[in-house]
Amino acid sequence: MRGFLASSIGVTCAAALALPLTLPAAAAPAPASAAWSTSGARTASTTAAPDLPGSTQSLPLTPRTRDRTLGAAPEQGLTRADVHRFSLVGVTWSDPDTELRGQVQVRTRATGTGAWSGWQDVDTHNEDHGADPGTAERDSGHVHGSTAPLWVGDSDGVDVRVRANTAATRTVGNTDEQPSLLPTGLHLELVDPGAAQAPSAGARPATANRTATPRLAATELPALSRQATERDMVALGAKAQPYIGPRPRIVTRHGWGADEKLREKGFVYTKKVKAAFVHHTATGNNYRCSQAPSVIRGIYRYHVKSSGWRDIGYNFLVDKCGTIYEGRAGGVAKAVMGAHTLGFNTDSMGIAVLGTFGSAKPSSAAVTAIAKLTAWKLGLYGVNPRGKTYLKSGGGNLYRKGKNVRLNVISGHRDGFATECPGRQLYGKLGSARSTSARYQGR
Repeated sequence: MRGFLASSIGVTCAAALALPLTLPAAAAPAPASAAWSTSGARTASTTAAPDLPGSTQSLPLTPRTRDRTLGAAPEQGLTRADVHRFSLVGVTWSDPDTELRGQVQVRTRATGTGAWSGWQDVDTHNEDHGADPGTAERDSGHVHGSTAPLWVGDSDGVDVRVRANTAATRTVGNTDEQPSLLPTGLHLELVDPGAAQAPSAGARPATANRTATPRLAATELPALSRQATERDMVALGAKAQPYIGPRPRIVTRHGWGADEKLREKGFVYTKKVKAAFVHHTATGNNYRCSQAPSVIRGIYRYHVKSSGWRDIGYNFLVDKCGTIYEGRAGGVAKAVMGAHTLGFNTDSMGIAVLGTFGSAKPSSAAVTAIAKLTAWKLGLYGVNPRGKTYLKSGGGNLYRKGKNVRLNVISGHRDGFATECPGRQLYGKLGSARSTSARYQGR
């Protein structure tokens, strides 16, 4: 029994095996393994070899108006019916600090039937995700601006249009510009998440022996009762907490088929986990629960190869059936620094529910999963899910850099940054998640 908590720290890499719940920040990360040349310039196409899991096609957009000045045209787009099959789409641009003020729409051709979908909106407000300003990940030279990715299903044709909001103004320095033009370097990203690698025969969670090399084929961490979770903490030398929720079942990175060669090798940690920010992925709700691993592989590849991040941004993901998935690598019990809430990634974790919840309601299973996950993870650090905490802002559009901000321990993304995320409907469920999480902790 005592091995299961240890396994939660080592199933993806032997370097993450040790248990300490308070860790120093890691050294500066290695150069990103992303879809950019050594100079940081974008490659024209990044389609992977057929024997590798997944691929990314990066296609430059072109003006669709008489104004042929790339970057100044109020509309750009692309129509292609000869692309490699893909399931997830997004649009990226050169400067991550530039906001895309306008509308992005795509329609896709389904593989097999040849039928074209209707036009779908792509969420352009993705600049509020990502690494904090001034961090090595943000300043790597690989990061680009990006929309949220949209899950479209198995497709082999695409039509995209990007239109500037010419009625809006944008502030540059101390002046306002009119109209708001499109960012430079717009590219369409077509992501094939690839097929998950088959689990090894007899795969099981890593052993409790911390001196041994862990099994990397563990596809999930089984649920533990509250009592078993407490016993594991004490047996492994951690401080016993008076309130901690039972550990929920968690699908590991191996379980959802992460290609570990995509991300950077190192890990970055903060001192503790004081808060959880809840997000929606804005990838749409048109997926089956059996497709959730594919959606996550698509998001992972998009975050690393297209946006230039060191790994997937979220620490955990939850699907509509309530299944919890390990996100950013480094150990599910540890204070892994994510790239989920711009300005507030230090001493926090990010939980993303797969879907879009502006008007659609999240499933009760997903909300319950948030409560279970936070009861366990926050409990490891002695944090009350119904409480308040202070986080220091790293800079953003709501709070200046260095300001101590009082937040709910379980907050929505919009509490730290002016954004629609996690959607009105999911945000409205956070009060229920807080009270349920505290109940799971025994409070």
